[in-house]
Amino acid sequence: MLFNPSREQVRLFFCDAWRKHRERLPLAGADIAAAELAERHPEYHALLDDPKGALEQEWTPDGGQANPFLHLSLHLAIHEQLSIDQPPGIRAAFEHLARRLERHDAEHVLLEILAETIWHMQRHRKPFDAAAYIAEARRRAGLP
Repeated sequence: MLFNPSREQVRLFFCDAWRKHRERLPLAGADIAAAELAERHPEYHALLDDPKGALEQEWTPDGGQANPFLHLSLHLAIHEQLSIDQPPGIRAAFEHLARRLERHDAEHVLLEILAETIWHMQRHRKPFDAAAYIAEARRRAGLP
């Protein structure tokens, strides 16, 4: 995947990974994780099956709908963080959460914390605060 993709590139990336998965085409790299994430979100399948519609649709906070591509992108970020334990300690917090929740639900806890951290970063024009992110993940996981 690209390091600084446009909104359209992100949407097409997820649609394409889903298409390859459905057509049983070879998947590699981030496509594997994207297709697996899409598979776990059946509520997005119709959207992912319609790349043109995916490019045209808007999701705004005042519309009351969550952006499915933001949701999937945050899942993908969590997947990458866990695979390399970056920031350090994220994997331990996740594993602790996963002892009492389904793994997907544990991912959603981290996803919510990540989204809040990014929102705070953007609102206050500050860099990503990995220490605060990990501290909140540990707190929600019930770790000291």
